[in-house]
This record gives sequence, C-alpha cells and structure tokens, in this order.
Amino acid sequence: MHGPSPLDPHPMPGHPRVTYLKPIVDRPNIEVGDYTYYDDPDAPERFAETCVLYHYDFMGDRLVIGRFCAIATGVRFVMNGANHALTGLTTYPFQIFGRGWEQGFDPDDLRAGFRGDTVVGNDVWIGREAMILPGARIGDGAVIGARAVVSGEVSPYTVVVGNPGRVVRRRFDEDTVARLLALRWWDWDAERITRNLSLLRAGDIGALERAARADSAAGPA
Repeated sequence: MHGPSPLDPHPMPGHPRVTYLKPIVDRPNIEVGDYTYYDDPDAPERFAETCVLYHYDFMGDRLVIGRFCAIATGVRFVMNGANHALTGLTTYPFQIFGRGWEQGFDPDDLRAGFRGDTVVGNDVWIGREAMILPGARIGDGAVIGARAVVSGEVSPYTVVVGNPGRVVRRRFDEDTVARLLALRWWDWDAERITRNLSLLRAGDIGALERAARADSAAGPA
C-alpha cells in the first residue's frame, strides 16, 4: 500500500471533516494539488464557497495551491474581487447597485488595485482562521500561524504569525532550504514517498539526498 488515493474526497475513514480538495473543487479559477486537505467540522466540501471570498470569474485571478498542504478550519483566501477603487475621492462602490449609478464607472479604476494570482506552494501548513490577502505568494514548506494575516511574498520554509504577518523564524538554514527545494520530494510518486517516509519524518537532509540518488540510480522498478 502506498497511502490513500489523492482522489478520495474523505481519505480518513470515520473523519469526514478532513477532505482532500482536488476531487471536490471544480472551479476553473482554483487549482489544488494532490493530497492537499482542508479540515473543518462543518461542510468541508464547501471549501470553495466558504473559504475563497470575492472570487469572480470576470476578475481573471486564480487561486493556486500546491501538493501536500494542510489547511485548517476557517482559513480565508480573499481574492481581488474584494478591492474597491482607490483612484477617486471615495471608495464607495456605487456601480454595483446600478439604477444609474453604474454610469461613467471605469473598470480600469478597479483594476488599478489588482494584485494578481494568489499562489500557495507545496508542503505549506496554514493555521486556523488565517487570512490570505489578494496576490499573496507563499513559498514551499512555509508555516502560517493561526489568525495570521498574510500579504505579499512569504519565503520558503519560514514561519509567519500575527497581523500583519511577520516572519518569526526560518525552519531551516539557507543551505538546507536550498537542498530541500532542489529535492522537491512532493513531486515524487506515491511509492517513492512511501519508501522514504522515515527519512521525510526525520531531520537528516543528507540521508534523504542519498536515498534520492539511490532511487535515481536504480531507475524505474
């Protein structure tokens, strides 16, 4: 056995609150990698509706989440549709109410605040009720603390807490981070990951690199 299927919506028997997102999210503007899960006691299968806010097709932005991410209850991804125009004397969105108030509105005024896609890397842990703001880019292996508010860039393998989010430490030194990013274990197939679980759970990057080289030398089974 090589772990659960990434296409099983409920990979933990008896625990329906844990849901793999890839098989249940069907919106073209949301991309989720294998084995990424959302944990919520109340309708976790409604992740796209309850956790991804102001995500309108006409805005054109995407939410991209990598593989092997862990997303806790109440995390919110605020997308670019939440923006109000900042180019005038008021931020009030008259145009959305119509009845003549839409006249003269220039959509480019709204797009001026567009921050692009929101991208979460691989092996990222996002704590309970964290808020990820439009255009945030969270690197591989990062940890986002509970109720943190994240915008902009988060470097790989850093721990971010608070509002506004701030880096409190790096999980590993620069050399180890570079070696982990080169290994990209999350792209391995399930059999290879299963074979190296003890090394992934341990803290010896050299041992994992040696195992990876041995796997490469052995070639396909």
